Amino acid sequence: MNATTPLAQPRPVERIVAGQPTSDGAGVKLTRVLTQDLQRRLDPFLMLDNFASDDPDDYGAGFPNHPHRGFETVTYMIAGRMRHRDSAGHEGLLQNGGVQWMTAGRGLVHSEMPEQEHGRMEGFQLWLNLPGRDKMREPWYRDIQNQEIPEFTTPEGVTARVIAGQSHGVAGAVQREHTEPLYLDLHFPAGAALFEQPLPAGHNAFVYVYRGAVELLDAQGGVSVVPAQRMALLAGEGDGARLRSVAGDTPARALLIAGRPLREPIAQYGPFVMNTREQLIQAVEDFQNGRLA
Repeated sequence: MNATTPLAQPRPVERIVAGQPTSDGAGVKLTRVLTQDLQRRLDPFLMLDNFASDDPDDYGAGFPNHPHRGFETVTYMIAGRMRHRDSAGHEGLLQNGGVQWMTAGRGLVHSEMPEQEHGRMEGFQLWLNLPGRDKMREPWYRDIQNQEIPEFTTPEGVTARVIAGQSHGVAGAVQREHTEPLYLDLHFPAGAALFEQPLPAGHNAFVYVYRGAVELLDAQGGVSVVPAQRMALLAGEGDGARLRSVAGDTPARALLIAGRPLREPIAQYGPFVMNTREQLIQAVEDFQNGRLA
């Protein structure tokens, strides 16, 4: 692991957001953390869902066949097993610590169904926009198993799983040229352990805490405490994020996600995300007439 230069201007927290409880698929209960009203502020990210339950009634019906066009989905499993199948004949199994990176492109129909009848199901699904020129590209999948995700541990004991982008000289499992996403899963030990991540100027960034609590420190000495199940939007100015676990005997876990905004029009209707209303109408017609996949 390469050492990084300490941040000179860590970004302050712009605001802290609570997710909205909802359901999707065939009634899967989840929390929608990044909602549609935040899409332009957090461009190129369109949505972040967090599902977590020990009750099979909350997740057992899964996500039967449904379409996508115009963006990428990144599904990260913390616990549980999910089988995915699509209209192009692809099939895979998502399980503990694994990631499925799917580029919907011009379109496909797929299902994501739990492959368990009891126990905990927990994970995240992130929607990442595609630039207009790539929205009609061929669909693409990659299933990344737990052991394939690069990770490192800092001298302070923070373990970083690098799903996308680069951190402390470690390249992530996935790289994207246009949106340049950074996707880190950070595991903080108990105590006040510090982690710094440089961020390019202009990239939008947020932190979602899903265990314990994390502090975000800014250049003026300000401290924002982000509890579990809350998302902190980082301000645009500054050279990176400075995170610290809260002093005490409770470990913490958080996602740090950032990317280069596309600054293109967003036209969305459910699982279709295009640039214009006309493209959206075409996507719906293609799906209804069996031409999407």
